Amino acid sequence: MNATERSRVSVVVITRDRVEELRRTLRTLRELRPRPPVVVVDNASRDATPEMVRDEFPEVDLVRSEANRGAAARNTGVARTRTPYVAFCDDDSWWYPGALERAADAFDVHPRLGLVAAGVYIGEEEREDPVNEALRDSPLEAEEDLPGPRVLGFLACACVVRRSAFEQVGGFEPLLFFGGEEALLAQDLAARGWGLCHLPRVHAHHRPSSVRPPGEWRLTLEERNALLTVWLRRGPRVVLLRTARAVARAVRDARTRRALRLAVGSAPRVAVARRRLPAVVERDLALVEGT
Repeated sequence: MNATERSRVSVVVITRDRVEELRRTLRTLRELRPRPPVVVVDNASRDATPEMVRDEFPEVDLVRSEANRGAAARNTGVARTRTPYVAFCDDDSWWYPGALERAADAFDVHPRLGLVAAGVYIGEEEREDPVNEALRDSPLEAEEDLPGPRVLGFLACACVVRRSAFEQVGGFEPLLFFGGEEALLAQDLAARGWGLCHLPRVHAHHRPSSVRPPGEWRLTLEERNALLTVWLRRGPRVVLLRTARAVARAVRDARTRRALRLAVGSAPRVAVARRRLPAVVERDLALVEGT
């Protein structure tokens, strides 16, 4: 049995037009022991990404998408895996040696654990991402059958999921496309009774790509998606309050106006996909949000 077959964790990487960053990530993943099976989902790259993967990393399962599906491309990658646990990377992030095995050990011992949010370290200087402190200081009460601080947030490029839990809730919502897509998945997992925990000893590295979409575009999508996530899952009081706040901001802020227009354009799809969170998850969200 080879190292790949012994691994309990597969890695799914989504990418678009970042051939050099992806090459670096795949080289790093190749060095992990045991070596995890890797699935690369190419979101309709226009550069040499598919050729590079085929030529230099023949062991990688390459999936080529004819269209850019954003974060939902991860769902396609997970469907190609066979291990019980799946870690996510972007093309500018990767996992430290031993990190995936530590996550797998936690999943093995804690059957209700659905997602591990890793500690994230950035750049050549390996500085801590500010998200680490927020995860460590989660206000949610600890639960005895979970191995670390309970959370309702994570970074998609630095998390490991139990594949059965991910598939049960349908993975990442295609409607959101990209930007803040983690919040809805976290809520859906919690609504099904799965625990989400931060494990500081599970380390991921993020070296933000030099080839990134315009900041204004990303911020607009994040603002739109925050509102869509509220419309998709939250109770009427929260929906009305957050919508009113967005309308008030839109009067004076052009980006909020664009985000609101985009959200309103998706309203018919929201109506079809909406389902309310259980009261216990709403209470946890109120603690996290400080409301």
